[in-house]
Amino acid sequence: MHILGKDTKRVEGRAKVTGKAQYAVDHFPEAALVGFIVQSDIARGKVTAIDIRAAAAAPGVVRVFTHENWPKLAYKLKGGEAKYFRPLDSNEVIYSGQPVALVVASSFEQARHGASLVRPSYDALEPRTKLEARLREAPPPSEKHAKKDRGDVAAGLAAAATSVSEEYVLPIEHHHPMETHGATASWNNGKLTVYDKSQGVYSVRDFLAGVFGIDAKDINIRAPYVGGAFGSSLRPNYYVTLAAVAARELKQPVKLAYTRRQMATGHGYRPYTWQKMTLAADAQGKLTAIRHELIGNSPPNEEYWEDFVNQSRTLYACPNVSTDFRTLVTDLPVPAPMRAPGAVTQMFALESALDELAYKLKIDPLELRLRNYAETDPETGKPFSSKALRECYAEAAKKFGWASRNPEPRSMRQGRYLIGWGMATGTWGAMQQAASLRLRYRADDTVLLQAATTDIGPGTYTVIPMVAAEALGLPLERIHFELGDSRFPHAPQQGGSWTTASVGTAVQEAVERLKEQLAGLLKWKGEVTLQNGVLRAPGQKEVHVAQLLQQRKLKEVVVQGDSKPSAERQKYVLSSHGAQFVEVKVDPMLGLVRVTRVVEAAATGRILNPKAAHSQEMGAVVGALGMALMEETEIDHRYGRMLSSDLSYYHVPVNADILSIDTNFVDEEDKIVNPLGVKGMGELGMVGIPAAVANAVFHATGKRIRRLPITPDKLVEA
Repeated sequence: MHILGKDTKRVEGRAKVTGKAQYAVDHFPEAALVGFIVQSDIARGKVTAIDIRAAAAAPGVVRVFTHENWPKLAYKLKGGEAKYFRPLDSNEVIYSGQPVALVVASSFEQARHGASLVRPSYDALEPRTKLEARLREAPPPSEKHAKKDRGDVAAGLAAAATSVSEEYVLPIEHHHPMETHGATASWNNGKLTVYDKSQGVYSVRDFLAGVFGIDAKDINIRAPYVGGAFGSSLRPNYYVTLAAVAARELKQPVKLAYTRRQMATGHGYRPYTWQKMTLAADAQGKLTAIRHELIGNSPPNEEYWEDFVNQSRTLYACPNVSTDFRTLVTDLPVPAPMRAPGAVTQMFALESALDELAYKLKIDPLELRLRNYAETDPETGKPFSSKALRECYAEAAKKFGWASRNPEPRSMRQGRYLIGWGMATGTWGAMQQAASLRLRYRADDTVLLQAATTDIGPGTYTVIPMVAAEALGLPLERIHFELGDSRFPHAPQQGGSWTTASVGTAVQEAVERLKEQLAGLLKWKGEVTLQNGVLRAPGQKEVHVAQLLQQRKLKEVVVQGDSKPSAERQKYVLSSHGAQFVEVKVDPMLGLVRVTRVVEAAATGRILNPKAAHSQEMGAVVGALGMALMEETEIDHRYGRMLSSDLSYYHVPVNADILSIDTNFVDEEDKIVNPLGVKGMGELGMVGIPAAVANAVFHATGKRIRRLPITPDKLVEA
């Protein structure tokens, strides 16, 4: 029975669209209270006084928590977690929107009304939120993140026939998933249960164990359904601490959720970055030097880091490379990974600069990339486990019709509209994490899978049972998957595009353990096969598993599969690759840009569910188009306050903004990356799109926009 590789609908889809799926704050235990956060009006300073009398006396209000009456917590945290922001822990304010009080009441409306009556007073200092005005203040990179130059960049620049050196800026962007962040917390006999919007239930469990100084086994985190996250729920957010502490203090369950506006400061964002990219090449277009400088913002309490500059070192063959990543303290909340973190940021600069270099050299942008194609990893010299990027270029270019492109800017028109074609490369690491999964094979030939991974939307509820169904030879409808619960075997957070590679491999291991255990019951030796509920071995009469369990009076056989990345992986560089081509239509009078076509080809190993894979690539492209043309969180630097904090001001693409997206997958067989042969694709689809859009806009208009998003005012002013 072959299931993998076939279009398969989401098994949880009906539960989601009918409202049966229960999200974090859909759970309402008996006698539950509701919290509402009071946020600071200043970005830097101290709370000098806080008047809670009116709020405490308001109808339905049970308690008003501030730093003055907040209990002292253990905070037995290590590493980076020890520096995480601690809500209501002191009177110090380090960003605008920081929680300064928590009002808990019998209903949401009462809590919100009570919060409106809290009156904080402040000793405010001038906020430090302007990044570009303070670039020279950025300290050298920490020893942890500093990278040595490769080759001699100065010599490479001197030997070049031509070069480009330009600055690129990306603004703060927010995740804004459909489900706002929230949690429902309750205590029972010293044990804590939290329903949370989380991408990693074990990380939240272990974090709260440190906060309270209790055994992690006394905490259960559940996230069976997550309404999108895009990285915003990878680390424990402060509302979880607030809800759990309030529930303990009041001895009643507490539900706490952000409003849409509170999402702006509650869970992080794609950081503001300034980049300077210098590329040099000989007359034939071979790169002789790359210098990539990047400065990103970070909060006062911890250093925020993403892998911002690695692609400049590894994507193209170049002997001389220098990268420099620094952080600059700003009085803003801590950033957070956002879909394709680091990669899409650096690739906007690298792929835009490469397009600029192509024009200076009068070489086709695709041809320039092919002339600098890296057959092995330029940084380590290691071979790739597989790399079909060249095939991606060919596939996408052919479908797009790239060969008929007139390279001259402003040369292609459709009536009064300017037409532009641009392209860029995408790449993302093919990662795998250690994972475990419990498999319960029942006497009715049904299977229950259990793992602590989550499903934030990519289709994990479907693809993991597909792997089990294929391995067991059972129909998919006989496989049920329970996830998002810290009582289940450990599995990694859902992030980094590694879930299927990690948990799917654990499924295969669990099936092997199941066959071993069933063979042991029968005292069979040698190789055993299990298909459609029938156990077979050479020289043995086939046995139906259901009958075997019934005969042995067993309701089920329970096994656990444990997987981890193989040692063989260390000998190779493992990555997904893609080529992304974009067509834009620009109104030259109004500066309005419309993306009319996107064609992309991706090499992501084996495709297990083409329907879900197409959906993932579509979603990535849509997110990247928002990044390129719309998304920006503006800051009022007078007060250090994030504006554009709701969806009436923070614009994201809607159906009417999206026209043709053609996703294609290039076959790749890769048994080194993992036994399933799969590579991550959730991030890959957006990595090159913002640069491809900017390159297409230049081709259409002759105007190079190096600061996202590409809005009409920038085009008109250029």
